[in-house]
Amino acid sequence: MNDWIEELRAQPVGDILLDEPLSRHTTWKIGGPADVMIVPGNKQELVTAVSFMHRHGVPWTTLGRGSNTLVFDSGIRGVVIKLGEAFDFVRIDGDRVTAGGAFSFIKLSVMCGRAGLTGLEFAGGIPGSVGGAVYMNAGAHGSDVSRILSSAEVVSENGEIAVWNNEDLQYAYRHSALQGKRAIVTEATFQLAHGNRREIAATLAAYKERRNRTQPMTAACAGSVFRNPPGHHAAKLIEEAGLKGLTIGGAQISTLHANFIVNNGNATAEDVLALITHIQQTVEQRTGIRLVPEVLEVGER
Repeated sequence: MNDWIEELRAQPVGDILLDEPLSRHTTWKIGGPADVMIVPGNKQELVTAVSFMHRHGVPWTTLGRGSNTLVFDSGIRGVVIKLGEAFDFVRIDGDRVTAGGAFSFIKLSVMCGRAGLTGLEFAGGIPGSVGGAVYMNAGAHGSDVSRILSSAEVVSENGEIAVWNNEDLQYAYRHSALQGKRAIVTEATFQLAHGNRREIAATLAAYKERRNRTQPMTAACAGSVFRNPPGHHAAKLIEEAGLKGLTIGGAQISTLHANFIVNNGNATAEDVLALITHIQQTVEQRTGIRLVPEVLEVGER
């Protein structure tokens, strides 16, 4: 065992799991092992863990609820940090809502609706955590995180805690300034507005009905695979290319929604990557448009 792992186990960083299969932690149910997974039980343990890795030059990444993420079959070298229960909370203060980085984004939209707060209805079908949503500027139905986020508390790669305002995040379509950095969103505060509970509930119900009808909600998948090109819908381009239902190995382009790839039970990351490449090549040959993946690809191939 590496010396740094032995030293890490002596630190107050929370639970430590060795060779943890990441297929247990992704919505695609795909992914090889992490050398080490740390589940910090509180903010101080998180800071201690990140500071330790910074001092020792240990590579690390973070994993939320595992949606929108493809972990390669060889897994992830170094450390994977997964936020524990201390980061799974919500506080509502008038029309301002603060939620922990590990809190379910879908659950947050439902809770806010029941509290008569509007602005988060778009999140009712977006799987994943609040931290992941802030990181990716998650969105749907014509809205996204950038429109409602007030600020986010972030632990940087050297273990320092800072508050990033909306402007600091430099939001764009499915993009934030956090991307490309090793940083962890520990909590986020959203500015919502008071609304009519019945109208909010009706909107959430309508979005849910549409999702259940048009998306493979019960299948192992990661959400939308590709970003929508300007002026186009990725799903429409893929379907028009005749690719709906195409299977490679255990991975299949969904027959319900062409921008979803589902795991039929034994898919590998290589199966998914082969489908992604085939989709890109086919659509580009047909239309000249190069589809850009929205899912994050992490780990060692």
